[in-house]
Amino acid sequence: MKRILVIDDDRDILELLKIVFRDTGHDVIFSETELGTNDIYLLHPDLILMDVRIKGASRSGADICKELKTNLKTRNFPVVLCSGEYNLPDIAKACEADRYLAKPYNLNSLLTQVNRFIS
Repeated sequence: MKRILVIDDDRDILELLKIVFRDTGHDVIFSETELGTNDIYLLHPDLILMDVRIKGASRSGADICKELKTNLKTRNFPVVLCSGEYNLPDIAKACEADRYLAKPYNLNSLLTQVNRFIS
Protein backbone atom coordinates (compact mmCIF):
# COMPACT_ATOMS: atom_id res chain seq x y z
CA MET A 1 0.00 0.00 0.00
CA LYS A 2 1.37 3.40 -1.00
CA ARG A 3 1.13 6.46 1.24
CA ILE A 4 0.02 9.80 -0.19
CA LEU A 5 0.30 13.01 1.84
CA VAL A 6 -2.05 15.83 0.80
CA ILE A 7 -1.42 19.31 2.23
CA ASP A 8 -4.08 21.86 1.29
CA ASP A 9 -5.97 24.45 3.32
CA ASP A 10 -9.12 24.24 1.14
CA ARG A 11 -11.59 21.90 2.84
CA ASP A 12 -13.62 21.49 -0.36
CA ILE A 13 -10.54 20.25 -2.20
CA LEU A 14 -9.68 17.90 0.66
CA GLU A 15 -13.22 16.46 0.58
CA LEU A 16 -12.98 16.00 -3.20
CA LEU A 17 -9.64 14.23 -2.86
CA LYS A 18 -11.01 12.01 -0.08
CA ILE A 19 -13.69 10.85 -2.51
CA VAL A 20 -11.19 10.44 -5.37
CA PHE A 21 -8.75 8.39 -3.28
CA ARG A 22 -11.34 6.48 -1.20
CA ASP A 23 -11.39 3.36 -3.35
CA THR A 24 -7.78 3.33 -4.53
CA GLY A 25 -6.47 1.23 -1.66
CA HIS A 26 -3.79 3.79 -0.77
CA ASP A 27 -3.09 5.18 2.66
CA VAL A 28 -3.92 8.87 2.24
CA ILE A 29 -3.10 11.42 4.93
CA PHE A 30 -4.73 14.84 4.73
CA SER A 31 -3.45 18.01 6.40
CA GLU A 32 -4.98 21.49 6.34
CA THR A 33 -1.80 23.04 7.76
CA GLU A 34 1.88 23.08 7.00
CA LEU A 35 4.01 20.23 8.27
CA GLY A 36 7.66 20.39 9.22
CA THR A 37 10.30 18.47 7.31
CA ASN A 38 10.80 16.08 10.24
CA ASP A 39 7.04 15.41 10.49
CA ILE A 40 6.93 14.61 6.78
CA TYR A 41 10.00 12.39 7.13
CA LEU A 42 8.28 10.41 9.91
CA LEU A 43 5.21 9.91 7.69
CA HIS A 44 7.50 8.71 4.88
CA PRO A 45 5.04 9.36 2.04
CA ASP A 46 5.42 7.82 -1.39
CA LEU A 47 3.97 11.04 -2.84
CA ILE A 48 3.21 14.54 -1.57
CA LEU A 49 0.48 16.66 -3.16
CA MET A 50 0.90 20.16 -1.78
CA ASP A 51 -0.78 23.50 -2.35
CA VAL A 52 1.51 26.47 -2.94
CA ARG A 53 -0.48 28.76 -0.64
CA ILE A 54 -1.43 27.42 2.79
CA LYS A 55 -3.59 29.84 4.77
CA GLY A 56 -2.16 30.71 8.17
CA ALA A 57 1.13 28.94 7.48
CA SER A 58 4.49 30.50 8.17
CA ARG A 59 5.86 29.00 4.94
CA SER A 60 4.46 28.43 1.48
CA GLY A 61 4.17 25.01 -0.08
CA ALA A 62 7.07 26.01 -2.32
CA ASP A 63 9.18 26.80 0.76
CA ILE A 64 8.34 23.42 2.28
CA CYS A 65 9.14 21.71 -1.02
CA LYS A 66 12.53 23.46 -1.20
CA GLU A 67 13.32 22.34 2.37
CA LEU A 68 12.37 18.76 1.51
CA LYS A 69 14.51 18.76 -1.63
CA THR A 70 17.58 20.11 0.20
CA ASN A 71 17.33 17.64 3.10
CA LEU A 72 19.19 14.35 2.54
CA LYS A 73 16.48 12.37 4.37
CA THR A 74 13.58 13.74 2.31
CA ARG A 75 15.05 14.81 -1.02
CA ASN A 76 13.70 11.73 -2.82
CA PHE A 77 10.08 12.18 -1.69
CA PRO A 78 8.17 13.07 -4.87
CA VAL A 79 6.38 16.41 -4.58
CA VAL A 80 3.59 17.60 -6.86
CA LEU A 81 2.80 21.27 -6.30
CA CYS A 82 -0.83 22.22 -6.86
CA SER A 83 -2.06 25.76 -7.37
CA GLY A 84 -4.05 28.21 -9.40
CA GLU A 85 -1.02 30.53 -9.55
CA TYR A 86 -0.37 31.79 -13.07
CA ASN A 87 3.38 31.19 -12.70
CA LEU A 88 3.09 27.68 -11.26
CA PRO A 89 5.68 26.20 -13.68
CA ASP A 90 8.26 28.74 -12.50
CA ILE A 91 7.40 28.19 -8.83
CA ALA A 92 7.67 24.41 -9.25
CA LYS A 93 11.03 24.70 -11.01
CA ALA A 94 12.45 27.08 -8.39
CA CYS A 95 11.63 24.76 -5.49
CA GLU A 96 12.59 21.60 -7.40
CA ALA A 97 9.11 20.05 -7.30
CA ASP A 98 8.89 16.86 -9.32
CA ARG A 99 5.72 18.00 -11.07
CA TYR A 100 2.98 20.57 -10.82
CA LEU A 101 -0.75 20.44 -11.32
CA ALA A 102 -2.96 23.44 -11.99
CA LYS A 103 -6.16 24.06 -10.05
CA PRO A 104 -8.99 23.56 -10.57
CA TYR A 105 -8.14 19.90 -10.88
CA ASN A 106 -8.83 17.83 -13.91
CA LEU A 107 -9.38 14.53 -12.11
CA ASN A 108 -7.95 12.47 -14.95
CA SER A 109 -4.76 14.56 -14.91
CA LEU A 110 -4.58 14.28 -11.13
CA LEU A 111 -4.87 10.50 -11.19
CA THR A 112 -2.37 10.25 -14.05
CA GLN A 113 0.17 12.29 -12.07
CA VAL A 114 -0.41 10.23 -8.93
CA ASN A 115 -0.10 6.94 -10.77
CA ARG A 116 3.22 8.01 -12.32
CA PHE A 117 4.74 8.12 -8.86
CA ILE A 118 3.07 5.28 -7.02
CA SER A 119 2.66 2.54 -9.58
